[in-house]
Amino acid sequence: MTAVSADTPTVELSKVDITPYLAGNTGIEGVTTFDSGKPGPHVTISAIVHGNELCGPIALDWLFKHDVAPVRGKLSLVFVNLDAYARFDTSDPFASRWADEDMNRLWQAATLDDDASLERRRARVLRPFFDTVDLLLDLHSMQNATPPLMLAGPLAKGRALAQAIGVPELVVSDAGHAAGKRLRDYAAFIDPASERNALLVECGQHWEAEAADVAIETSLRFLHATGAVAPDFGAEYLASRPAPVPQQFIEIAAPITISTESFRFTQPFIGGEVIERAGTVIAHDGEVSVVTPEDNMMLIMPTRRLDKGLTAVRLGRLVDGSEDPNPAPPLTA
Repeated sequence: MTAVSADTPTVELSKVDITPYLAGNTGIEGVTTFDSGKPGPHVTISAIVHGNELCGPIALDWLFKHDVAPVRGKLSLVFVNLDAYARFDTSDPFASRWADEDMNRLWQAATLDDDASLERRRARVLRPFFDTVDLLLDLHSMQNATPPLMLAGPLAKGRALAQAIGVPELVVSDAGHAAGKRLRDYAAFIDPASERNALLVECGQHWEAEAADVAIETSLRFLHATGAVAPDFGAEYLASRPAPVPQQFIEIAAPITISTESFRFTQPFIGGEVIERAGTVIAHDGEVSVVTPEDNMMLIMPTRRLDKGLTAVRLGRLVDGSEDPNPAPPLTA
């Protein structure tokens, strides 16, 4: 794994012991399902697709300890990449993002049908489970200390679910990565004709304390938006959080995929910067200059890991979240 650039941020969060939850109750390690016995969707929250993202397991631990239970349908809590999480070490916190390869680029048949890595073998075990999920929230965090954002995918239904949750403020509509499909883009989640739906929330910088609060809050608001839990579940916690502000919607105009071994940004971008003029050079990919295609492009999640084939950054434009030509399916799958 290529080392990331710049200094390592301070690790403010502590790694949660997930040992009590590994047995689960589904026959799949790390997967617990609560069944209300009443009709309703199968709602799921997943964490640690990347092993060094600590806010997700903190949020799931909070839900377990507060006796979360669905009032309709099923609710599942899933710890995904167990091998990578077991390797997390505060002395080198970036190193355990994955064990063999990025598990959030594997969710297509070509990689799910083989067992060439620890992540692929784990994904194959989890695949039949995720085939049963109707509504998914996948908890993540980011390399840089930028405001939280929701990755809603390219479809109207993803944006509609993000609006129903109401946080975080920034919602990004994007098609993912050239390197492979994310879990939120798996199968029917990315089918416009299906009511099945998924979101990926980036809760802040990997190890900042606030990321854990964002993960818990977003999980609670997701459970309320989907009708999975009683209206008063987590009410005290939500009351302690700042009131949600109107969301802003960003549509990705240009994902920048690294094509050489010598990609470099022109500035130490961290994400959220708005480049006012089209044609501004923001990076060099070998001998090729990378420029903004339009005025007022926002930089979304510039990476510190500058490997060939990875997404270097996504360039987005502000759009009106209320204007969408494709009506979304309801949230009651």
